[in-house]
Amino acid sequence: METGDIGPGLCCASFNQDSTSLAVGTKTGYRLFSVTSVDKLDCIHESTETPDVYIVERLFSSSLVVVVSESMPRRMNVYHFKKGTEICNYSYSNNILAVRLNRQRLVVCLEESIYIHNIKDMKLLKTLLNTPSNPSGLCALSINHSNSFLAYPGSDTIGEIIVYDANNLSTVTMIPAHDSPLAAITFSASGTKLASASERGTVIRVFSIPEGLRLFEFRRGMKRYVNISSLSFSPDAQFLCASSNTETLHIFKLKQHSPSGEEDAPSWSAYVGKMFTAASSYLPAQVSGMMSQDRAFATVRLQMAGQKNVCTLATIQKLPRLLVASSDGQLFIYNIDPQDGGECTLVQKHRLFGSNKDWEETEKCELTEPPQACQSYAATVAIPTSGPVTATLTGYSEDGGAKKGEVIPEHEFAAGPVCLDDETEFPP
Repeated sequence: METGDIGPGLCCASFNQDSTSLAVGTKTGYRLFSVTSVDKLDCIHESTETPDVYIVERLFSSSLVVVVSESMPRRMNVYHFKKGTEICNYSYSNNILAVRLNRQRLVVCLEESIYIHNIKDMKLLKTLLNTPSNPSGLCALSINHSNSFLAYPGSDTIGEIIVYDANNLSTVTMIPAHDSPLAAITFSASGTKLASASERGTVIRVFSIPEGLRLFEFRRGMKRYVNISSLSFSPDAQFLCASSNTETLHIFKLKQHSPSGEEDAPSWSAYVGKMFTAASSYLPAQVSGMMSQDRAFATVRLQMAGQKNVCTLATIQKLPRLLVASSDGQLFIYNIDPQDGGECTLVQKHRLFGSNKDWEETEKCELTEPPQACQSYAATVAIPTSGPVTATLTGYSEDGGAKKGEVIPEHEFAAGPVCLDDETEFPP
């Protein structure tokens, strides 16, 4: 969900946990955008107090934002951006490479250590020392606070993934995901699936969590190795998108083969697929594994290649969209046909930096009516409930005014959900 060093003027870009907001770090500060509409990109906050921001992460739709700048790369600042106040700051032994948050935990990743904080009071709960060298700060935290799974590389030579329970502070499992080192990992919204890609970038695998069993394997291509920079599940975990340093972005469909295999109009490819599935139970694991590899369900031809970008799948105005924040400071929005896939349609693009006049004069694309199949997608992407938010859910108080790394005083944080003047009630 995040990429650093994304391009001139744009130091980083990250979507928040539910893809309703986009945060970008620039040479002059950072900006937060609302991405709940296709045609309009609202800049909801801009800060020019801290230059060269290379990490900026917003907690859902709350006013809590975490910022790290190149001028002080070992210090994390936590702000209430609507009040313009600092909640707290923490300094670490080395440069901060990544920050991940959900409603229970805040995770700070350094090259050889990981710090897990309680997001209620920023108390340090656990330090994972001597982790394998992780110079890119690769890690993922499930946004579902009821499990708070944390994933990070278990090796710097092969693609092992350590899955850690950040709530109970214990290791869950180790997944031998790839032969070469990891390049990207991400959890589904429920925290029950984990997707990964290696530095080769040819195969993307999806595992069940917490068991660590391989569920899907997708082949991005064999012709060339690529650097996969971004992986993202759709809200319902039915789709997975992957972007790289090439001009093509891939969307895969996580479709289990139904036992009965009923179809309205069985195709030749579907028939052959069933034969392969039936035969795979008699074949060696290596061979049957190759047969289970599916190619992309949908693709996007980006307008740039060789540059880092960050992508996410979101439901905007009840339709499935693919959002891509590019290294040249643009946000591209594509329509996805959830029934037939194929080439996605570019419906809008917005500029992420420049003057307000520039934003108003955002170049519009010819809007193409989405296929009829898309009209019913609101039902297909309904986000499964992961249980009610409990009354004991913790959050930041309105006046968490701790300064210079002090812990927020006990009387200043609430035991239950609190509101931070959000777009929606916090927790959203």
